[in-house]
Amino acid sequence: MADEESTNVQDELERLRRENEQLKARRTSGEITLRVSEKGAVSVYGLGRFPVTLYQEQWEKLLRHTDEIHDFIGANREHLKKKG
Repeated sequence: MADEESTNVQDELERLRRENEQLKARRTSGEITLRVSEKGAVSVYGLGRFPVTLYQEQWEKLLRHTDEIHDFIGANREHLKKKG
């Protein structure tokens, strides 16, 4: 019985190590992932340390203004900083 529990603990530990490595690899790859938050909003992971989370209507409003945002960034490029 003790050997079986020890094996289960070792298996679980190995599974968690693999999962942790996969999560680390995702974080450094620059991959963006999407999830539905507990409150039903859309969270975007991979842009920074914390996710960007907005509700559906907020994303839709923001996405309607993509051209305006691109133009603003272009017009203000000399004042904007880049991370890294």
